[in-house]
Amino acid sequence: MRFAELNRTTNETKIDMSLNLDGNGRAEIDTGIGFFNHMLELFAHHGKFDLTVKCKGDIDVDGHHTVEDIGIVIGKLLVKTANDKKGIARYACSYVPMDESLCRTVVDFGGRPFLSFNAEICGTCGDFDASLTEEFLRAVVSYGMFTMHVDLIRGKNLHHKIEAIFKSFAKALSSSLTVMGGTIPSSKGVIE
Repeated sequence: MRFAELNRTTNETKIDMSLNLDGNGRAEIDTGIGFFNHMLELFAHHGKFDLTVKCKGDIDVDGHHTVEDIGIVIGKLLVKTANDKKGIARYACSYVPMDESLCRTVVDFGGRPFLSFNAEICGTCGDFDASLTEEFLRAVVSYGMFTMHVDLIRGKNLHHKIEAIFKSFAKALSSSLTVMGGTIPSSKGVIE
């Protein structure tokens, strides 16, 4: 079972989280930021991950530390749960529409952190600063040690654009981590 738990405490956030890569899409999310809760629930559902997140952050300042630190913990849990990456698909792509919005996400779970984020999103959705979408993804990629290209191909409604991004991210990540064989998917024989 590819499951791990992690607790992380700083002066800005206290996070308790668990992740099961081979789950059913169950989520118990409490970040203190309503819209972000919703996006993480979508991430779990569409990725078929079981995810629990309990975060107490300094949201009286703003949501930045909470969102980024949750991304850091998710990234660390991805490294733990993917183990030696034996048999994973490694590469995956997902196109997801959300009404007028369309997002493409391409993942290489190959040990090199890099994010290409091409989406014009600004403003707020409820209590969520849309610009934190990129900060969250950058943290996940940096600590999860994988490459990801996110391209918002089109969109008008801010909620729809962010939702398409999170769903596309979930599906591409899940597909890249699907176990398909018994060997390390690298000509080097290792993914670090």
